[in-house]
Amino acid sequence: MGSLSFKKLTFAFVIAILVWASSLETCNARRGKHWRHSRGTLSSLYKKKGNNHGHQNIGQKSKPKPKPKQKHPLPSPEEPVAPPPQKGSKFNVIDYGAKGDGASDDTKAFQAAWADACKVEASTMIVPSGYKFLVGPISFSGPYCQRNILFQLDGTIIAPTNAKAWGKGLLQWLEFTKLVGLTIKGKGTIDGRGSVWWTHSVYDDTIDNEEQLIISLDNITVTKNPPVSSSLEEKMPSTKPTALRFYGSFNVTVTGITIQNSPQCHLKFDNCDGVLVYSLSVSSPGDSPNTDGIHLQNSKNVLIHTADLACGDDCISIQTGCTNVFVHDVNCGPGHGISIGSLGKDGTTACVSNITVRNINMHNTMTGVRIKTWQGGSGSVQGVLFSNIQVSEVQFPIMIDQYYCDHSSCTNHTSAVALSNIAYENIRGTYTVKPVHVSCSDSKPCKDVRLTDIELNPMPKGYHMYDPFCWQAFGELYAPTIPEIGCLQQGTPSSSWDPDETGCAA
Repeated sequence: MGSLSFKKLTFAFVIAILVWASSLETCNARRGKHWRHSRGTLSSLYKKKGNNHGHQNIGQKSKPKPKPKQKHPLPSPEEPVAPPPQKGSKFNVIDYGAKGDGASDDTKAFQAAWADACKVEASTMIVPSGYKFLVGPISFSGPYCQRNILFQLDGTIIAPTNAKAWGKGLLQWLEFTKLVGLTIKGKGTIDGRGSVWWTHSVYDDTIDNEEQLIISLDNITVTKNPPVSSSLEEKMPSTKPTALRFYGSFNVTVTGITIQNSPQCHLKFDNCDGVLVYSLSVSSPGDSPNTDGIHLQNSKNVLIHTADLACGDDCISIQTGCTNVFVHDVNCGPGHGISIGSLGKDGTTACVSNITVRNINMHNTMTGVRIKTWQGGSGSVQGVLFSNIQVSEVQFPIMIDQYYCDHSSCTNHTSAVALSNIAYENIRGTYTVKPVHVSCSDSKPCKDVRLTDIELNPMPKGYHMYDPFCWQAFGELYAPTIPEIGCLQQGTPSSSWDPDETGCAA
C-alpha cells in the first residue's frame, strides 16, 4: 500500500513537471520576437566592435536567418536619353534645316545629315524629290564612316554661281572620300550650272589636237568651243571643279541619277577599287570645254554600262593606273568618244591594262575609240579591246595618236608610252573626216594591232576627207575592210621593245 502511494506520488510529480515545462515554452514563444531582436542587436554590436569571438548563447541552437526579401527601389527621375541610331537608319536633309528653295544655302544641313549618317552602318542620307538644294563645295569624308551608306538622291542639287563661293578655285564640288560600299542612287539631278565657267575661261582651256585636222572645204579651220553666252559679269576662278568625285574608296556604286552642266568633268573616280556605274545620264553641251562624262584614274575593277553620255569632251576617259575596266552598252554623243589617255604628259610614266569597250553607239562625236599619248612619256598600254562599236557621223572612228598635244605646239621627244595588243573589231558606221588614224612612236612602234571587220563609209559634212593613215603601226588585218586599210604593216617592228622594260607590272 505504501509502495502504491509512492508510485502515484511520483507519477503526479512527473505530470506536474511536464505541465510546468509546457507553460514555460509557451511563454518563451510569446516573447520570442523580442529575444530574436535582442540577439540581433547584440550581434550587431559585437560586429561593430570586431570582438564577437566566442560569444554564443549557450544552450540555444543557432538557426540560419532567412534572406530578407529584396525591395526594388523606385527609379530616380532622369532626363530621357535617345537610343543610338540603329543599322539602316534614315537621315533626311530637310530634318536638318535644309530649305530646298534653290536660293538658301543648304550646305550646313547636308554636312549635319552626313555627320549622323556616317556613324551608322547601312544608313540612308535622303535628298528628297520636289526640292532644289543650293549646296557649296562639300566633302563627304571617311575614313571613319561606317560601311554601306546609301545617298538617296531624288531631288536636285545645284552649284553656286558666285565666284566668292569657290575662293581661288577648287578641283571638285561634291566629293566622297575614303568610303567603303557607298551607293549614290535615285532619280535626282546634280546640276553644276557650268555656263558661267565656260564663258569666262574658254580661251584658257586646252584643245584636242585632232581638231587641227578638221578643215572645211573652204580651207577654214573649224573653231571649237565657242563662248557660251551668259548674262553674268562676274569672272569665275580659272580652276574649274569636277561635279562629283570619288577618291580612295572601295566598292562604290552610282546609278539612276543625272549629272549635268559640270564646270569640268562630270563624274570622276580616283584611286578607287571596285566601281559600278549604270543607268547614269550625263548631259552638257557639245561645245562645253573639258567636260568629260566619266573620268577614271588610278582605279581598277571598274564596270560601266547602260549609260547615256553627252558632253563637250571624252564621254569616258581612262587615265594612268587603270586596269580591269569593262565598258558596255553606252550611248555617247555629242563628245569626243571613248579615250584611253592622254598619257605620259611631262615625261611621266603611265600604265594601263586589260581594258574592254564593247556594244557602244556613238553619234556626232569627234573621235570614236581612241588611245592618245604624249611624246616623252614612258610606261605601256596593253590588252585593249574595242568591239561592236556603231558610229554615226563620227569624224575619226578609229584613232591611235602618240603625238598628242593640247596646245598649239609641243616639243618633240624620242621616248614614248609603249602600245601593244590593241584590237579593233566590228567597227561599223559613217565617218565625216578620216576613218582610221594610227600614228605611233618612231622609238616604240605600236605592235600587235589587230583590225577585224571594219566597215566605215564616208558621210560628207562639208569637211575635207582623208584616206586611212598609219605610221609605225604593226599588226594584222582580219577579213576585208571598208575602206581598204593598206597602211598597217604586217608582223613585228625591227626595233621591237620588251614589255618588261616599260616600268609597268605585268
